[in-house]
Amino acid sequence: MKLAIIGGGSTYSPEILGGLTAPDSALGLTELVLQDPRPERLGPVAGFCRRLASKAGASFAVRDTASLDAALDGADFVVVQIRVGGQEGRHADIRTGLDFGLIGQETTGVGGFAKALRSIPEVLEIARRMEQRCPDAWMLNFTNPSGMVTEALLRHGRERVIGLCNVPIEMHMEVAKLLGRPREDVQLDWVGLNHLGWLRKVIVDGDDLLPGLIEKIEQMNASGQALSGPANIPELQYPPGFLRALGMIPSSYVRYFYATDEMLESIQAAPRSRAQEVMEIESELLALYADERQDTLPSQLSKRGGAWYSRLAVDLLGALQSDTPTVHIVNTQSRGTVEGMPDDAVVEVPCRISRAGVEPTVQDPPQESIIGLMRHVKAYERLAVEAAVDRSRDKAYMALVANPLVPGASKARSVLDRLIERGLI
Repeated sequence: MKLAIIGGGSTYSPEILGGLTAPDSALGLTELVLQDPRPERLGPVAGFCRRLASKAGASFAVRDTASLDAALDGADFVVVQIRVGGQEGRHADIRTGLDFGLIGQETTGVGGFAKALRSIPEVLEIARRMEQRCPDAWMLNFTNPSGMVTEALLRHGRERVIGLCNVPIEMHMEVAKLLGRPREDVQLDWVGLNHLGWLRKVIVDGDDLLPGLIEKIEQMNASGQALSGPANIPELQYPPGFLRALGMIPSSYVRYFYATDEMLESIQAAPRSRAQEVMEIESELLALYADERQDTLPSQLSKRGGAWYSRLAVDLLGALQSDTPTVHIVNTQSRGTVEGMPDDAVVEVPCRISRAGVEPTVQDPPQESIIGLMRHVKAYERLAVEAAVDRSRDKAYMALVANPLVPGASKARSVLDRLIERGLI
């Protein structure tokens, strides 16, 4: 089995390699190809990955190439984790938001929109090349904003694609830890969109433990603690009683919608943007990867974010080769399983995944308290996808107007003008 990682110069790549060489990984992998056009990143990352593989006694070869076609030729699975514009582009996105008093985070608000404009055309081109080089391969998309990129692919580029995000599995691990149970014993009822998801039930031995878990988190919040979340999101405690009234646990990114002012203040008060922090972390990681004495995953990798990234990738690769379906929370089209959402809308829900493909499970209707926000954000996302595909400034304008984090047509016009100045649309 050949696995190609597009964007293989990412500092995340060694974590995937670690997952592929884990004792419980039995994927039949024979060749791992890391593809990246940036030699200054691909060289140290690929060299480090080869040392990791050698130390683990891996039976597969680790190769690297700058050629997209060479990486895709004959691939069975393709992981796409590109960052068009790099961290510099991410920093510019954050600044664009802040310059207009708005959230500029890389997957929500104007930052997510700017990143979608850069990412979607490039990922669609990768999908087009896959049709020529590996038409039967599955694409596992990690490129953010994952939900919008996956929607663009499913509507305009490719059927055999799954959108992945580490937030649900990170929440799953955190909940299991709080309950003192292994993840396999804990079943989640999760519904939403990418980076806009809600945990609605926590089933253990047939019982829903969510009410007790909410009380525990309310107590944690009262003492100044918060449920652990991604490294790139400021911690925030919700007002007392909020989770109890909601009756659900929102994913970390929902804070940008439920506590917009507080999250904006936190970003404005930070001495550096998250992009600037990551630039420093990545510089340190690349130096470590280049050190030929380094043959273990460095602790600094945890600062980069993306916890459980490798576990998720390996789980999905295994599921897609199995005749027995297993349930994973991924991004795919609703196909009638989420009431109130278009059938072709990409949603984030538990799915049965096997060699036969991806089957979203039928969900209880989303609660009134969340379906309005889901539909609002989805309308923005669909307009954003069309703007990126058609390179339409009118659609881009309407997408910004529809974004819940952009208040009003005048502000949206100002943001659009800035994005035009930056050459994004």
